[in-house]
Amino acid sequence: MIPILKYPSQEAESFLKKLNRRAFLGIAKEIENQVEGIIERVLKEGDKAILDYTRRFDWDMASPEKLIVSEEEMERALRAIDQEFLEIIRIASRNIANFHERQLEKSWFITGEGGVILGQMVSSVDSTGIYVPGGKGGNTPLISSLLMGAIPAKIAGVRDIVVATPPRHDGSVHEAILATALELGIKTIYRMGSAWAIAALAFGTESVKKVDVIVGPGNIYVATAKRILSGVVGIDLLAGPSEILIISDKSATPDYIAADLLSQAEHDPIASAMLITTDESLAKRVIESLTSQLKGGFFASPLPRKDIATESLRNYGACFLVDNLETAINLSNRIAPEHLELHVEDPWSLIGLIRCAGAVFIGQFTPEPVGDYFAGPNHVLPTAGTARFSSALGVHSFLKKTSIIHYPLEATQASIEKIARFARMEGLEAHARSMEIRRNYSVVSTTHDK
Repeated sequence: MIPILKYPSQEAESFLKKLNRRAFLGIAKEIENQVEGIIERVLKEGDKAILDYTRRFDWDMASPEKLIVSEEEMERALRAIDQEFLEIIRIASRNIANFHERQLEKSWFITGEGGVILGQMVSSVDSTGIYVPGGKGGNTPLISSLLMGAIPAKIAGVRDIVVATPPRHDGSVHEAILATALELGIKTIYRMGSAWAIAALAFGTESVKKVDVIVGPGNIYVATAKRILSGVVGIDLLAGPSEILIISDKSATPDYIAADLLSQAEHDPIASAMLITTDESLAKRVIESLTSQLKGGFFASPLPRKDIATESLRNYGACFLVDNLETAINLSNRIAPEHLELHVEDPWSLIGLIRCAGAVFIGQFTPEPVGDYFAGPNHVLPTAGTARFSSALGVHSFLKKTSIIHYPLEATQASIEKIARFARMEGLEAHARSMEIRRNYSVVSTTHDK
């Protein structure tokens, strides 16, 4: 099912190279050209392009009047949704809010010699668009992505939050998305998906509001559109295929490890599920459990996404066998996984050694789905090794930081010669003169008055 690779070794290095290339497999020039064409058409034609693409790919009866979901439809969805599930959404929302409230940053000022005042003003962007994939024709909506995008935006203070999601073939939007949006106070939902939705949010159309930041996962067309338009509009992350890495010792439970590996392998044929362990016998038992759980294992039926998970494990699954946990952590930092689980006897002793991971799940009773849906930290995480330099979606994703600078007369005059010399070193004479014209304030003032 998955190979056991001694690390370090040439076989392990070959797998790691393959893993690094995985992030680029979906970036086909053909798709990029298609998305560029979609973006250009939306920019030129606005609503006409949005409706044409929607009719062709999602809902053949799409109309201008139905592009935006009505509040009445949202309220009906809130009444119709299973109330027990709605309570689960509310609990998850509180957990997510409780975590993200601690990320809020404050403006600050400092004073220096001669009355100099420096500072940083923190403010939210004015608007954001949350992209929510429908999933399987709109029947498996990613409600958690709506929560993970909208709640940090609300905490940041974003005034205008809108949602874009592809409609089902009958034009409806899943009641769970509508009800959740209404619970969050969001009242603008566009029935549009894929690259044309991203383009519409980035540029605006006759009916779609232009936004400052776009967040949320999507297929290769959504990801490509976000990549192309990054800079025109703010985005969260350029997310690649999902991945999980589990570090274990002999104290771990093989069935738990196998179940957690499958929780990511079922996402995509190029998702990656990896294990690093100090115990070869445990590795073999994990592989046995993977085979069993794909067929059903502890449950009455085979894994519904068995074929996808199997292909993922065969393509990008691996078990690294290491001599000690220090080597395991070093390898983990090198991979920089999206999700890192610690199934070891003393997981807390390893925390200080972890430098590169999107999220860390501590102990064998903290599986990755706890973070996906319920605990509170954001599940939009850096993938494909980008945890080396980037972080999860959070309140900061919706904040701007503006520098504040105040130099009184005396402080400016004391700095004139230094700054002018700096400017001339860079060949910028007007910069130097901008300083030097303030050398004698009284002369400048007298000249101005005349």
